[in-house]
Amino acid sequence: MEEIGIYVIITNPVLSYEKIAEVCVKKQIRMLQLREKSKTDKELIKIAKTLRKITQGTKTQLVINDRPDIAAICGADFVHLGQDDIEISDVRNRFPDLKIGLSTHSLAQAKDALAHNPDYIAFGPIYSTNAKVKPDPPVGTKLLNEVIQMSHIPVVAIGGLYPENIEEVILAGATNFAFIRYLMNDTDLEVKIDNLQNIIKALKNQPTNIS
Repeated sequence: MEEIGIYVIITNPVLSYEKIAEVCVKKQIRMLQLREKSKTDKELIKIAKTLRKITQGTKTQLVINDRPDIAAICGADFVHLGQDDIEISDVRNRFPDLKIGLSTHSLAQAKDALAHNPDYIAFGPIYSTNAKVKPDPPVGTKLLNEVIQMSHIPVVAIGGLYPENIEEVILAGATNFAFIRYLMNDTDLEVKIDNLQNIIKALKNQPTNIS
């Protein structure tokens, strides 16, 4: 069975940034992404350096949203780009040590992203979500499966994921899952991660019709 990839995205958290990073490292979360749209550059750099200090040398890789310059300053593993952000080629030319993730919201965007060969793509939102001020329309699990089938790199399912609907996402072939609101909205982060890991492991042990 392929290793479970849980991606924790920090947006308006209830817990401190330090506590979130400590729990993610303890639970060996694959990716911890800083996604704070309202912070100043100075604030982002301070937070990012704190997260890097805690995650450095662990199995939890640090991802900075949108800003390759801040990712490079704090020594992050990845920068995660949106559709309107700097081009992948420009990031590679200026910041060759950074790995790159890219958000996609349609089949056409996913195909175009794969042609530029980022290290992973996020695809979604799978379900309705209020994690963005102007959310993209839900793509559903059928399109998710199509993208997974055609992709030569990891695909991260994102958008409106909760324990109640994760089975559908797994049945679509997903092995990487991003969570925002479910993990950011209260203080029981460790309990919630345990719950997710147990649910996903149990479901992935069940036979599916996904080839």
